[in-house]
Amino acid sequence: MSVHSTDRRPSQPVRHLSEPPVVRWGLTAVALAFLALFLLLPLVTVFLEAFGHGVRAYLAAVAEPEALAALRLTLLAAAIAVPANLVFGVCAGWAITKFEFPGRNVLTTLIDLPFAVSPVIAGMVFVLLFGRQGFLGPWAAEHGVRIVFAVPGIVLATIFVSFPFVAREIIPVMEAAGTQEEEAARVLGAGGFQTFFRVTLPNIKWGLLYGGILSNARAMGEFGAVSVVSGKIRGLTNTLPLHVEILYNEYAFQAAFAVASLLTFLALVTLVVKTVVERRLGVASEETRPEAAVAGTG
Repeated sequence: MSVHSTDRRPSQPVRHLSEPPVVRWGLTAVALAFLALFLLLPLVTVFLEAFGHGVRAYLAAVAEPEALAALRLTLLAAAIAVPANLVFGVCAGWAITKFEFPGRNVLTTLIDLPFAVSPVIAGMVFVLLFGRQGFLGPWAAEHGVRIVFAVPGIVLATIFVSFPFVAREIIPVMEAAGTQEEEAARVLGAGGFQTFFRVTLPNIKWGLLYGGILSNARAMGEFGAVSVVSGKIRGLTNTLPLHVEILYNEYAFQAAFAVASLLTFLALVTLVVKTVVERRLGVASEETRPEAAVAGTG
């Protein structure tokens, strides 16, 4: 018998395992209904109510000094919190993935603390620390530093609730990259800053950007912790979410929805940027696959 004849097998049709059409269409309908009910309907309602009395009323509500002050404070808190979270995320990710040290697992667990603690509890902690009767309150008062019921307290609360996102995005990226490239750079004579900016940062840049986007979205939409530490002083310590609540409680519904539309617009912009970054991450992951690398050397 020929050797080649033993390798011949009768061709069989390939069977693709799949769920019945009823199951597929049923799951799709449930997903679409859920999105329509909890995402599209509230989104449409916000803009319909915001423009319910016309464009002129909408612009008047958005252009109120208190609304503009709330917008500025929201953007200011996010502008401070996001860079701080980026620095913390890089430092924490570098320490956890590149070094072995006592308490490494504890640090990894503590990064997830804001996910487990209620934002209201976090705000209460800052009040207990920096309030007039708090642990550090008398010292701050003696030195003329006001934290609670002021902008610094809002920034601290915003940083606390949003800092895990950057670290949680770049830690897996750093673990996947390993330490070989950094070690090779050091062997070739590169310094610490050269290694970081030319080797480490290019490897984590998209994960860093993605984590920054998530952190920014969380910072702009925070309500619970900021509500506790702000004091809700109009024009001074009200962020956009707090201003929306105040307007709604005063039965100024059209103005409340108009201000809420600003937050919705910021959320939509964040979503678009997030989608672009996700696509870029997908392209980058395809480019770094082994078969892609081998094809590139051909």
